[in-house]
Amino acid sequence: MSDDLTPDTPDTDTPDVEHASDKDVLVISPSSEDAPDKLVQTVEIKDAGPCKKHIKVTVDRAQIDERFDEKYTELVRSDQPQVRGFRPGKAPRKIIERQYRDSVAEQIKTQVLMASLEQLAEEQSISPLSPPDLDPNAIEIPKEGPFIYEFDIEVRPEFDLPDYKGLSLRRPVHSFTQAEINKERKRLLEPYGQLVPKEGDPPTVEMDDYVVADVVVSYGTRELNRLSEVRFKVEDKLALSDGIAPEFGARISGAKPGDVRTIDIVLSQELGLVALRGQVVQATFTVKDVKTVRPPELTRERLEYLFGVSTPEAFDEYVQTQLERRLEYTQRQEVRKQVLEKIATANWDLPQDMLRRQARKTLERRVMEMKNAGMSDEQIAGRRRVLEQDVLRSTAAALKEHFVLQKVAEMEKLEIEDADLDIEIARIAHQSKESPRKIRARYDKEDLMEALATDLLERKALDVILSTATFDDYPLTPEQQGGEVATVSAEAAPGSDADPAGS
Repeated sequence: MSDDLTPDTPDTDTPDVEHASDKDVLVISPSSEDAPDKLVQTVEIKDAGPCKKHIKVTVDRAQIDERFDEKYTELVRSDQPQVRGFRPGKAPRKIIERQYRDSVAEQIKTQVLMASLEQLAEEQSISPLSPPDLDPNAIEIPKEGPFIYEFDIEVRPEFDLPDYKGLSLRRPVHSFTQAEINKERKRLLEPYGQLVPKEGDPPTVEMDDYVVADVVVSYGTRELNRLSEVRFKVEDKLALSDGIAPEFGARISGAKPGDVRTIDIVLSQELGLVALRGQVVQATFTVKDVKTVRPPELTRERLEYLFGVSTPEAFDEYVQTQLERRLEYTQRQEVRKQVLEKIATANWDLPQDMLRRQARKTLERRVMEMKNAGMSDEQIAGRRRVLEQDVLRSTAAALKEHFVLQKVAEMEKLEIEDADLDIEIARIAHQSKESPRKIRARYDKEDLMEALATDLLERKALDVILSTATFDDYPLTPEQQGGEVATVSAEAAPGSDADPAGS
């Protein structure tokens, strides 16, 4: 429905436009040169709040009556209507009209409503974000007078787009050290290694180790949860299903079995329990065991099967390529923020209910970007969990970027063709070592094709902006690198009913 109401450009036969006395109402009257098959309808569009329009459509009665007449004429001439006391095809028209009025009216309502909405999409520059708030069952065609229906619809914000050519942007750059290459090498091999007890007497927790611990989560004097012998990977951050421990790696490093560490967890802004939203709770970790991953032997066969290379040296080049792709992702994220700051000068008020409805689509687009950057499913899961902890804020920022890039795409007349999607699916298939057919089937099943097309269009729009920009390079900061995020399914505050994506 939303696509039907999203014309790229106004139709050449767009009706004449008159402004009503209320400046917030736009009244569109039909042109006298409308084609005969078009409905004669009047459209009123008025602001109904931030990113929302109220639309009222009035369809001329004469065309409604014409359709009734055509339908009754068909019924009179056919053998279908069954009227008591009359042979098929012999019943008087007035009796048929009286007996079949409701069913005929329902058919005509459906026909006229669909034709009217299609005409509305062709003639008006409405850019909906979601289907219109319209219940066809609540609409009826009156026995006399025009057919009137109205609805609210969420639309993209209206704003002027300043000049986006020749921007001056700052870009983070970085040269990867051998230590960073070795660390990434270890991360790529980890899924194929073996988890074993860590050596040492006693073993000491380090980054990338796995810790088995008992955990007690408290808020002041109130105990929220107890977890027994849960295994956590030691990364910079730890993401639970309802909270983030932002200093997990630094706080747990150096611990030994039997040691106790207290680590802060910031609870999600989306918790069902309002009193705990965004609160900092304390988690006491009692270390029970320390494990590490023994990497697999790098045979030629394993390298070729897993990474498509045949030598350790070629594998190092592959690792370097992965790091460069993630650096490019970081660079694009940083310049996107700057582009938004420079050309999105309007202060858009995005309603909370709209943000919740758009949250899942926005997260899907973020996942697409991370997949394109070559991140693993584990890395994506961690970063997604971080975004979900304050989903309204992250959705608002991402939507503003989306609106700006969509407007650039319109200005530049950029489009995504089927061939673009085919190329992207082939690239994803090559990266994941799956067939393009399997990737397409999964994306269709999970309703991700729209997110993929949107991601491609935004990339094209950003490329247009960057093609004329000048860059001031500066060293990549640790904060921009972000650090890795480990995830566990455990809750810090069970029973809080967090639903970050609004599903």
